[in-house]
Amino acid sequence: MARYSFRLPDIGEGIAEAEIVAWHVKIGERVEEDAQLADMMTDKATVEMESPVSGIVVELAGEVGDLIPIGSTLAVIETDGDGDVEAPPADTPVEQEILAETPGAEEIAVAEVAAPEPVAAPAPTPAPASAPVPVAATDHSRAVLASPAVRARAKDLGVDLGQVQAEGDRIRHADLDAFLRYSSGQGYHTPGASRARDDEPIKVIGMRRKIAENMAASKRAIPHFTYVEEMDVTALEEMRADLNANRGGRPKLTMLPFLIVAICRTIPQFPMINARYDDEGGVVTRYGAVHLGMATQTDAGLMVPVIRDAQDKNVWQLASEITRLAEAARTGKAKVEELTGGTLTVTSLGPLGGIATTPVINRPEVAIIGPNKIVERPVFDGDEIRRAKLMNLSISCDHRVVDGWDAASYVQALKKLVETPVLLFAD
Repeated sequence: MARYSFRLPDIGEGIAEAEIVAWHVKIGERVEEDAQLADMMTDKATVEMESPVSGIVVELAGEVGDLIPIGSTLAVIETDGDGDVEAPPADTPVEQEILAETPGAEEIAVAEVAAPEPVAAPAPTPAPASAPVPVAATDHSRAVLASPAVRARAKDLGVDLGQVQAEGDRIRHADLDAFLRYSSGQGYHTPGASRARDDEPIKVIGMRRKIAENMAASKRAIPHFTYVEEMDVTALEEMRADLNANRGGRPKLTMLPFLIVAICRTIPQFPMINARYDDEGGVVTRYGAVHLGMATQTDAGLMVPVIRDAQDKNVWQLASEITRLAEAARTGKAKVEELTGGTLTVTSLGPLGGIATTPVINRPEVAIIGPNKIVERPVFDGDEIRRAKLMNLSISCDHRVVDGWDAASYVQALKKLVETPVLLFAD
């Protein structure tokens, strides 16, 4: 028998380490050649590691959440051949690590570990003579004085007012509350009140850790400012409805493809918006092409797939690409090149809407655009009042690169296109 040490390969330019987000094998299990060993994450991209040989797994590098340097041993596999074999450790807690990686399974793992075995209830211990007795024995012979409201509440709770001690000459709501607190173990519960849940320690790993690191770095390094403008999208919504009604086999259009067209058409006048800032080198690179990041919520956290060369695509092509990339991100099938290289990002809460947002910049980009929900309101149109569909649009910028005047001017240029949508298709 021989041992094969599988070392973590170089999985991306400039990557020094990767995080273990899932093990697909256990120590002592047999793994076949090309079968999955582990999932490793780096810079928001998850890469599957496959076994180059067949054999028995005898060592694993670490636990889920551990950072493994490029070139270090990830797993040791016992293969057929000559050589000594060491017994694998028997107590490696791999199964729990796999549970903890699955979105939502951290809670399951914690609950399974923390839940105690059921035990018989201990016999009640007589209270000392001096101990206060919070709940008095029922004495139906005494008159109970209480207001109709207190009586009605007690009836709803199923509480016998004969058991409730009054501080004064009659039972009040405070007396009933005190009784409920002392008697919580007897099944009484105030309607509408929430019971406290057990604390849940959840390890911050994988995508959530990357998001935390990136957002913290963005807020530390970038002096953000946000500008918000209201736009009348009535005409644009009418155009969108007409196009959808005659789309044939093409994808249904949302507001986003139209907004992306407007973003791309205005970028040449405001190149500082479509840029990246190299903090260490002190260099701002203004990009000619718009590689538009699209913030997408997934079960694993927020991912930002990138629409390459968005300026070359029409609304139908953009709609198809938005759907494809969003699905790839949500199913974990997005490629590394589809999750990197963005020059500007759009983030939308979709049906959740929001009156206004102050989005955090996707560093090292210098701007992020956030459309908000569309609302219908009456507006003055000269001397007339008409019904209009209005949408606020937010833009957060890096003040080291973008001045407030530039950001406002850019949004006003967007506003002109959005409010006169025929210009989106004019040469």
